Amino acid sequence: MLTFRGRRVAAVLTAAIALVLLAVTAGSAAPNRAAADELVIWADKDRKPAVERVAGQWGSARGVEIRVVEKEFGQIRNDLGTVKAESAPDVIVGAHDWTGELAASGLLLPLNPSKATRAQIPGYALDSFSYGTAVKKLYGAPVAIENIGLFVNTALAPVPRTWAALERSALAVKRRTKAPVGIAVQQGAGGDAYHMYPFFSGLCGYIFGKNKAGNLDPSDIGLSSRRFLANAPLIDKWNRQRLVSSKVDDSAAKDLFTKKKVAFWLTGPWNVDTAKKAAGKRLRIVQVPKIRCRSAPFLGVQGFMVTKYASAHNLESAAKDLVGDFMLRTAAQSTLASANNRFPANTQAGKQVRDTYLAALGRASAGGVPMPNIPQMASVWSELGGAWVKSTKGSGATKASRSFRVAARNIANKIG
Repeated sequence: MLTFRGRRVAAVLTAAIALVLLAVTAGSAAPNRAAADELVIWADKDRKPAVERVAGQWGSARGVEIRVVEKEFGQIRNDLGTVKAESAPDVIVGAHDWTGELAASGLLLPLNPSKATRAQIPGYALDSFSYGTAVKKLYGAPVAIENIGLFVNTALAPVPRTWAALERSALAVKRRTKAPVGIAVQQGAGGDAYHMYPFFSGLCGYIFGKNKAGNLDPSDIGLSSRRFLANAPLIDKWNRQRLVSSKVDDSAAKDLFTKKKVAFWLTGPWNVDTAKKAAGKRLRIVQVPKIRCRSAPFLGVQGFMVTKYASAHNLESAAKDLVGDFMLRTAAQSTLASANNRFPANTQAGKQVRDTYLAALGRASAGGVPMPNIPQMASVWSELGGAWVKSTKGSGATKASRSFRVAARNIANKIG
């Protein structure tokens, strides 16, 4: 199943590849709508069955025909700007970090849920789909949250309550099993800012600050903040201890945990089944303990957005009712969560989750930070991931304070 981390990687495909994809898909564009009251939704293969079921319930009650068109996830965003109006969707299912780009391009319509409806969704989830340089507007209905957590094999080590306990246990298991690291977290040659984020936030780092209006401020880059840099020497210590290593990629991290070489694996819901096979009933999932600040994970938020084409199709009111009201409700989000194995954004729906590990991942999301949804975030990923690679590659590593200062300067230059 395509995950948010996978979508993030897909988001930085070269323009040449994007043009090829558009050329290939142009001949297979969605057919013109069959009826004036047909509401068209674009969704990827993994989401389509659940979307058809939930949106179909709404459509049946309101006399609106629903047609869900299957698209490759990345093509939903790419094709929205080039599709002809007669073939365009009224609603799309996508990731929250598309919001800034699509809203700035005028491709989305703002939503205005009632106060009672908004109260069912955490503020950070609503913020993830909000965008505006001066006044923020809501452009999407958050329905599912995805994040990583600390997977623990309690046959090898107890669940750590503090960072010091995690460090001790991880290094003790490392010595016993002669593993190359104490904590399995993927990086690899290209780096992985997403998976390393709990360490970054735990050292009081942040990506962008906020201005007085509460909007993300791309001129305030937290990689070189005084507080983070004061804590950066801990990264040098972890490198010396081999607590983490940039030489560990996705495959190596999985191998270390499944072969019981490490007790701790930082990963997400896409690896729950693998972890259960390795640890059995001894698997626990928690948030990484606080280091200097809360070790909050990045959050990927999935949701529904109303496109500008709904207005052209005379379906704006219907589309906004579906997205800005119905899809935010408890029943709809419970159905979507159970179908897609992702934690719902609606707080009441979250309380109804019965799957042990999905519920644990939901708790591990507490205090999480939605990946910034402004276009300038595209300048961050490789630099932040690269700073971690340079600081944790073992012998020959660059001092962390220097790596992150350079990364911050490079990001500022790219944003310009």
